[in-house]
Amino acid sequence: MPYLVARDVDARPAGVRFHELVERGGILGLPGAHNGMAGLQAKAAGFEAVYLSGAAMSASMGLPDLGIITIDEVAFFIRQVARASGLPLLVDGDTGYGEALNVMHMVRVFEEAGAGAVHIEDQLLPKKCGHLNDKKLADARDMAAKIAAAATARRSLYLIARTDAAASEGLDAAVARAKLYLEAGADAIFPEALENAEMFRTFAQRLPDVPLLANMTEFGRTPFFTAAEFLAMGYRMVIWPVSSLRIANKAQENLYRVLHENGSTQSLLPQMQTRAELYELIGLASYEALDASIVSTVYK
Repeated sequence: MPYLVARDVDARPAGVRFHELVERGGILGLPGAHNGMAGLQAKAAGFEAVYLSGAAMSASMGLPDLGIITIDEVAFFIRQVARASGLPLLVDGDTGYGEALNVMHMVRVFEEAGAGAVHIEDQLLPKKCGHLNDKKLADARDMAAKIAAAATARRSLYLIARTDAAASEGLDAAVARAKLYLEAGADAIFPEALENAEMFRTFAQRLPDVPLLANMTEFGRTPFFTAAEFLAMGYRMVIWPVSSLRIANKAQENLYRVLHENGSTQSLLPQMQTRAELYELIGLASYEALDASIVSTVYK
């Protein structure tokens, strides 16, 4: 139901709702939703929460994922996805956009925009996609200070600490960092770029009863696992961060190629969302009915 006319929207803070989804058991699947339409489509498919990827946001703006975009730009994406879908979303907070005070500002802005959860990573700027080489790690104590700052600033936001240490410092160091971040106030841990099932299982065994998030990105270091397989390895959340953007971009690339070559989109009609499907998804009729009812009430 569109946000303006919805009557059954859960009014509780998004952080509370996100926490409940993690704690109810099973595994919480979080598909990437890089804009409001993607959020609507994820909800229509049955998902109860979504993920907002920094890489997807940056790429949708024609920028690389190097920590270039700002807090306010991310808040724009948060608002549209949260408003359109009504779902609690996990947001990529990169490195926190600075030091302790900047992290606290980020947390408040993201909560006010509608985020349910955020993850912060222990890289130094310019940060990189977690599945690339030569990432520079922050000092673990500096990262813990950022987590403590975020925990101080939040009202209900679910706080996930991401560590990129496994690739360069080894799994033992990644586990040690994770424990420090939990002591600082993190609710969950996101070990990035693990390369096989044994690494995933070992990490989970070293942190029993800690909510863990797995990243199932395509074209990265992690081989393909299903949500059920991640659950069996000890994980409570899984993200597919850039899948929606990859699919959309490939389809759009094909559109422009065909249009340039043929001067027409007619051959692509079977691949397009129809006008009727679009209007149904965004609830055009409900908006029109709302508008008519208000006009009728005022001028009757």
